[in-house]
Amino acid sequence: MDDAVTNSEPRRTARLRIAQVGIAVLALVLAACTASPPAVERQASLRAPAKPTDTTDMSPAALREHQRILAAYGGVYNDPRLQAMIEQAVERLVAASERPDLHYKVTMLNSQSINAFALPTGQIYVTRGLAALANDESELASVLAHEMGHVVARHAAIREEQAKQAALVGRVVSDVISDPEVGALALAKSKLALASFSRAQEFEADAIGIGIASRAGYDPYGAVRFLTSMEHNSELRPQQSGVAIDPRAPDFLSSHPATPERISNAVANARQYSGPTTTGTVVGRDKVAYLAGIDGIVFGEDPSEGFVRGRRFLHPRLGFTFTAPEGFALDNTAQAVLGVKHGGGQALRLDVVRVPSEQTLAEYLTSGWIENIDPRTVEDVTINGFPGATAAAKGDQWDFRLYAIRFGSDVYRFIFATKHRSPETDRIFRESIGTFRRMSLAEIEDAKPLRLQVLTVGPGDTVEKLATRMAVADRQVERFRVLNGLEPGDRLKSGSEVKIVVE
Repeated sequence: MDDAVTNSEPRRTARLRIAQVGIAVLALVLAACTASPPAVERQASLRAPAKPTDTTDMSPAALREHQRILAAYGGVYNDPRLQAMIEQAVERLVAASERPDLHYKVTMLNSQSINAFALPTGQIYVTRGLAALANDESELASVLAHEMGHVVARHAAIREEQAKQAALVGRVVSDVISDPEVGALALAKSKLALASFSRAQEFEADAIGIGIASRAGYDPYGAVRFLTSMEHNSELRPQQSGVAIDPRAPDFLSSHPATPERISNAVANARQYSGPTTTGTVVGRDKVAYLAGIDGIVFGEDPSEGFVRGRRFLHPRLGFTFTAPEGFALDNTAQAVLGVKHGGGQALRLDVVRVPSEQTLAEYLTSGWIENIDPRTVEDVTINGFPGATAAAKGDQWDFRLYAIRFGSDVYRFIFATKHRSPETDRIFRESIGTFRRMSLAEIEDAKPLRLQVLTVGPGDTVEKLATRMAVADRQVERFRVLNGLEPGDRLKSGSEVKIVVE
């Protein structure tokens, strides 16, 4: 959830037709259920502006694409040590590639998603989430070499044309419906076009990349290990009855699926360069250096976007917190905080807008940004000393309880959706709204991001013992194994190094 104010120009009003909402589109409703606000309102966003990066050698077209990517992936992640390590790996790979004349430039993205991609210009992007999942230089090199494979085979040039077509569609949509959420969704489609390759192209890039990595002195089985970790990591994702919480967050799995066939092909490719028993020395050397390079990096959400801690959301920069109802899983996206109840049937969305102080919140709720408001349910409320208003809206399949709370110069909008609204669901939603409050200075100071910590395994340490030190809400053992590339039967070796997540 961002904390920077976007375009303040008035927008035309568009309306949401709640009656057409069904379970198949609930995720999109929660991502775009607020229609374009009236001219009196200004949409506010919830992420800090991206930090500047060197763009002097970019063409205007490449610069526009670069800026779009930064906006979609949280900006640049500044870590000189990690940046230097990745750039050194790229230099080694380029020298061993089929095109040593090509020039590549690496940008670290401040995103927890596991993703990497390259533009035809040789611009390579790697998220810190991907760097956190990798366990040695050979694994990271396999990803970088894979992206180089796409560039060498000109897959990225094909992808660029797809992105241009998607961007054109996005511009048409924006011209017709000036809704910031629709615009974000159009960007998502562009991102998906940017990231998508055919099955044959993925296999070809894998083969090229494994060859490049092997010739550069990296373990060719690094690709196998990383693809396997990706597959295990995907198994930890919460299942929401087939409904994606955030359709605008494609990651490396969606664009580079780690299918069993792809993993088996990677094994076959690696065997052309090295046998499995000959990689130990290379991996050991690569792992020590790599873990030293990622020790202390931010893990999960960035401070500028707020934090999800179980059912609680905290935004120290904006200074507020709230707790979702029992059974909800929260997801903090760039545009809003979204939540779905385990088992389905209920969902929520929180975002922030600017509303003139002279307009009452009751007037705002009925000003046209959402349809089918029941005027009999509109009432003023006070939430922990902050003025607010609430109303209900009814659709064919979903009922909605809306809240607007004025907090400083911003208005926070809560949309609760339920299959069947009742006094009990209203009570549950009201109790959740009652947790919205200002954070204390002590809470703001204590709200630190999670980070990776590298530690040395002691003589008595086990997977289960070290997993208890993981600052994660659930499945500590499974997450520890995935983070460290361990299979269920693997045991820890005294003196080796592992990663844990700490506050």
